Amino acid sequence: MFKVVIPARYGSTRLPGKPLLAIDGEPMIAHVCRRAQEAGADEIIVATDDDRIVQAVSPLGVRAVMTRADHQSGTERIAEVAEKCAWPADTVVVNLQGDEPLLPPACIRAVAAALAGQTRAGIATLAAAIDDGQDIFNPNAVKVVLDKAGYALYFSRAPIPWDRDAFAKTAQQPSGTMPYLRHIGLYAYTVGFLRRYCSWPASVLESVESLEQLRILWQGEAVKVNIIEQAPPAGVDTMEDLQRVVRVLAGQQGLPLH
Repeated sequence: MFKVVIPARYGSTRLPGKPLLAIDGEPMIAHVCRRAQEAGADEIIVATDDDRIVQAVSPLGVRAVMTRADHQSGTERIAEVAEKCAWPADTVVVNLQGDEPLLPPACIRAVAAALAGQTRAGIATLAAAIDDGQDIFNPNAVKVVLDKAGYALYFSRAPIPWDRDAFAKTAQQPSGTMPYLRHIGLYAYTVGFLRRYCSWPASVLESVESLEQLRILWQGEAVKVNIIEQAPPAGVDTMEDLQRVVRVLAGQQGLPLH
């Protein structure tokens, strides 16, 4: 059993009003809600700061909760929802971003199951093998290294682990001894973890790498990471992204919604 909270802020630097942009005759946020419904969540809440988004999800039978406008992250917005709903500390909540209309429901189920299947960590996330060697050196592709039990050792925009001997010969070809993993930014938390997280100050590591999840490792807490077979389609950050999603949902490209 898990809940899905969808942070959906109206303001966006590159795409103002992004959750309400039309895709196949519906606002983007409606498609995101549908992914959560298909995943089998026992409750879905849209966390927003704008009444227009509340009105957009109402016909779907999805509850919207108005949250403060000064949150610095979607995680903080979800924590406010958890407190308003008075959810118990062991409640599992999946953070589904409001700009992910193509996210396969299987990924939502996978991250919730990863958290529920263990007791060491209060947060879980996903990773997938990097197939394109160029992505190892791409700072926009966040890498993660795991321990033998599947918990994160470190997240970085740099190529980690550094394949010393192979990279000494060629800068772009790892030896293949260890698979490189790309972090998938989908999270499940317990409500108790959310409360702790929001009490922590930003860390030096997250400021340097610009990776919010490093705050967790800085505090000495565990992050469970499940490896999935394939990275999901990218979300919507630009108008080009939106056009790509429109083509996918129009049936011009395949969409793994299982």
